[in-house]
Amino acid sequence: MAPFGVLAGVLAAFGYVGAVDPGEPGHYPVCPLLRLTGLYCPGCGGLRGAHALAHGDLAAALRDNALAVGCYALFAVCWVVWCVRGRFPAARTWHAGALGAVALVFTIVRNFPFGGLLTP
Repeated sequence: MAPFGVLAGVLAAFGYVGAVDPGEPGHYPVCPLLRLTGLYCPGCGGLRGAHALAHGDLAAALRDNALAVGCYALFAVCWVVWCVRGRFPAARTWHAGALGAVALVFTIVRNFPFGGLLTP
C-alpha cells in the first residue's frame, strides 16, 4: 500500500507544478545559490523541467534540467521495482557517492561557457 501513497504524493506534486508555471515570477522561491552567486546549482531548472514534463514536452524538460529528468526516470524505475518486489531498492554507499559525483560534475560543467546546453 505504501508505494501507492508515494505515487499519490508524487502525482500531486507534479500536478501542482504542472498547473502553476514556475516560469512566472512570484509562485516559487528563487534559488539562493543563483541569487547570491549567479551560479546554477544541480536543481536549477528542475521545476521548469517538471512543468515541461507534466505537459509532455520531454525536449524542454531535458533543456531545463537533464539531471532532474534522469532522476525522475530513476525514481520511476525504483518505484516499479518496489511494487514488484515489495520493497524499495536499497541504495548502496557507492550509489550515493556516484550520484553525488554526477551532480558535482553536472554543476561544474553547466556553469562554464562550454556547458551552455546544460543551463536552464
